Amino acid sequence: MTIGSHLEEFHDLPVHRFPKSVEDRQGAAGLPAPESVAWNITVDAYAGEEGWKEAFARFLASVDTEKVRALVVGAWNEVYDNGPEEVVEALVAAQDRLPSLRALFLGDIVMEECEISWINQGDVGPLLEAFPELEEFGVRGGQGLVFPPLRHERLRSLTVETGGMPAEAVRGVAGSELPALVELDLWLGTSEYGGDSEVADLAPILAGTRLPALKYLGLRNSEMQDDICAALAAAPVVARLDVLDLSMGVLTDDGATALLTGQPLAHLKTLDLHHNYLSAEIRDRLRDSLEAEGVKVDVDPDDAESDEEEDGTVWRFVAVGE
Repeated sequence: MTIGSHLEEFHDLPVHRFPKSVEDRQGAAGLPAPESVAWNITVDAYAGEEGWKEAFARFLASVDTEKVRALVVGAWNEVYDNGPEEVVEALVAAQDRLPSLRALFLGDIVMEECEISWINQGDVGPLLEAFPELEEFGVRGGQGLVFPPLRHERLRSLTVETGGMPAEAVRGVAGSELPALVELDLWLGTSEYGGDSEVADLAPILAGTRLPALKYLGLRNSEMQDDICAALAAAPVVARLDVLDLSMGVLTDDGATALLTGQPLAHLKTLDLHHNYLSAEIRDRLRDSLEAEGVKVDVDPDDAESDEEEDGTVWRFVAVGE
């Protein structure tokens, strides 16, 4: 599976694409109220007549940015070769123009523009430092991604979508102090695309001490899903969760059995395991043991994957890789 469509909603707002320079622009009078939408600012990824900084400058000149609540950064120029350094620089420079900004997504880029594991990213720390009132932050792409350990008082939702999340970035998230964070969603990916983290790198997240408000934990799209489940079987953070999302990865009966034989999960509202390599027997055991306790268990057999074998080697794949 690849990412084939842009965000349509962000921060509970409909996404509205700010007109590109090559399109028919209606002027400020034809634009929606600045606080009513999440503004997507994007340029043609290749051979475009305008750079992202120029498009952003037009946005600043056309919209009452003091009222803007959410921004979505789409493609920048030559995304296969360039990272978002100029984008980050422009956003940081405009921080005083965006006092109401509460949500920011960096890299709403789909496969026609650049596959997820080929998106060049960079250091997102300056964005979180420049916008201390942010409540929601998301980033797509793991190549070159830097997420330094930091403290952010207001952030409630953090999403990192990758086909392979660098271990140093995983450790940066895990080492951050995020006292208001309610939702954490990490797509850890595979070693083939730079996902070189180990379960040990997740230890501070699993302990939960730096995330006292956490209710949704997604550790997904991972080739080490079974090992993650084994660690979660006794992880302190699980007891306070409403939703545990272990979907999109290489989950087998071993991982599911670890969950079933570990600490109680009856307090969860949802256990999401869609896209899995589970047997029918284990799927039934999960449903029988947890749905009777009121837990919604997503193990739809239509989402079950089949092993692929070649020359005696069994191949299993995460949902979003390249």
